[in-house]
Amino acid sequence: MEAKKETHAFKTEVRQILNLIVNSLYSNQEIFLRELISNASDAIDKVQFKAQIEPDILEKDGEFKIKIKPDGIARTLTISDNGIGMTHDEVMENIGTIAKSGTAGFLEMLKQAQSADLLTPELIGQFGVGFYSAFMVAEKIVLTTRAAGAPREQAVRWESTGDGTFGIEPTEKDQRGTVITLHLKKAGKDEPDYTDQWVIRRIIRQHSDYVAYPIVMDVEKEIPIPDNEIIKDKTGKPIGETKRRVVEEETLNSRKAIWTRPKEEVTDQEHEEFYKHLAHDWNPPLTRLHLKLEGTTEYHALVYIPAKAPLDMFQPNRKHGIQLYCKRVFIMDDCKELIPEYLRFVKGVVDAPDLNLNVSREILQQDRLVMNIRNNLVKKILDLLAEMPADKYDQFYAEFGAVLKEGIYTDTNKRNKIAALARYKTTFSEDKWVSLDEVVKRMQPDQKEIFYITGDNIKSLINSPHLEKLKEKSYEVLLMTDPVDEWALQALTEYEGKPFKSAEKGDLDLDKPDERQKEEFNALFGFIKGQLEAKVKEVKASARLKDSVACLSGEDYDMSAYMEKLLKAAGQKPPEVKRVLELNMAHPVMTKIKALFENDRHNSALKEYCQLLYDLAVIAEGGKLENPARFTRQVGEVMTQAIAA
Repeated sequence: MEAKKETHAFKTEVRQILNLIVNSLYSNQEIFLRELISNASDAIDKVQFKAQIEPDILEKDGEFKIKIKPDGIARTLTISDNGIGMTHDEVMENIGTIAKSGTAGFLEMLKQAQSADLLTPELIGQFGVGFYSAFMVAEKIVLTTRAAGAPREQAVRWESTGDGTFGIEPTEKDQRGTVITLHLKKAGKDEPDYTDQWVIRRIIRQHSDYVAYPIVMDVEKEIPIPDNEIIKDKTGKPIGETKRRVVEEETLNSRKAIWTRPKEEVTDQEHEEFYKHLAHDWNPPLTRLHLKLEGTTEYHALVYIPAKAPLDMFQPNRKHGIQLYCKRVFIMDDCKELIPEYLRFVKGVVDAPDLNLNVSREILQQDRLVMNIRNNLVKKILDLLAEMPADKYDQFYAEFGAVLKEGIYTDTNKRNKIAALARYKTTFSEDKWVSLDEVVKRMQPDQKEIFYITGDNIKSLINSPHLEKLKEKSYEVLLMTDPVDEWALQALTEYEGKPFKSAEKGDLDLDKPDERQKEEFNALFGFIKGQLEAKVKEVKASARLKDSVACLSGEDYDMSAYMEKLLKAAGQKPPEVKRVLELNMAHPVMTKIKALFENDRHNSALKEYCQLLYDLAVIAEGGKLENPARFTRQVGEVMTQAIAA
């Protein structure tokens, strides 16, 4: 029974994105070709890698190439490759949907850009939907593909006009790989004609010259007719044609391995185009590192630091950005063995001539050469970051600082070096990043520890009651808002001989409360503890507070309130630990409560005030009240009494 054509609707977000692409005008539409060529190059990379284990999938077709075929009469442009190809399910996954997190957020960004007249192909490219950028120039796209190793009758045909639906059906295809045919829109007066061979040559030279595989196009040329084939008269003068027109396959890209060239010979423009091809990024890189190491460990490396973080930076299945080559032969993509997780934002190429061509990932993990390259590469990248100008480093850190700090926890050998690269906002510098070196240099003469506090945002932290006495003594406090900071400080216990100390935990060794005054409050504190027995393990006079009435603190090794919040958000149940309720004996509220307590210990209002003090402390640290309705009622009653008085 003959299989029928299926028609599917794009997901809502995808349909809206397509609508924006199809109906928007761009000044740089031609970049669609780079995206399709990059996809074709990736497909060849994949089949080449898979063929190391399954050589039969090449089907005696190991001459990898990407072919461009313009047709001015039919107004089509076809891009084909003999790469890995796709199955029906892979087409549905890779083409039928945009299987990326954050689609809704990206769509909102696109809409805002469109309303501000700032919609550009760069925004499309940042999200990694390069295939769909072809709808900028095409009124219909037809894709035919056969997965490597699949029978010819298991090919798949996909087509769409970008109207919100796509069709997919089985077909036949002799060669493995993918063919994409764009049915082009009519070119405007000042728009390039993408069926013009010179236009295609220019675009490929500009954007895809460094693709490792030949990008070819059939070109009609005029060549001389061999002398012995030319018809001549009696005097030897040619009669008729001396040239004939032939069609020849021409390679359009230079295929230069840019990483093997002397770095002084490679221009900024060449680097930018190579990076865009390699990283599928539409923005130029922030900076780069071009290495050639000779000696015991020999390799070339060309790595780039992106200017912007991708939307899926913190997704667990995100790929690393290093490609591994051996003597310019592609070995593998996503080479985790060459770069640690905390540098996963780095994009680039490593070419190691002494590497075994048939190396597997398992062998890579034990390979001494790879380990040496990794250690050297990490050192060079960290040095590059350390030497970056301050303004450029701030730009980098705003995008990738949270990722880099993961290395403080995971890389024991580079921990101190990464800590020196870390930047924080502080109570002295809430608008500008500062280093730990700067903080240590500014420490007060009597200050023995580096103080910090963790939480959701700078504003709430800088106004935290835990910092009141520290501010009074002009002690600078690190304001840590990245979740990774909590983990990093479990490994980084000190810096330059100065231990880290949480402003929320333990004894801060500040001014001690007046012992005589403490004696006067002991009975009241005992009463409050009795009322809050289920919530707090101790009620005591605070050495932290100056203006606020109450705060919650923990023991030195207790979990912080922010860590508890992070674990709950991740669906984990943190261990239940009672906190310490600290009260400011000098605060007017405590003076009033003490007087009421001494006058009538059985006054029903005292229980209400105990709960209010606890709730105020929870709110002050950004916590969630157990019973917000009760708190609102109690505050209302207190306000009524105050107004009546």
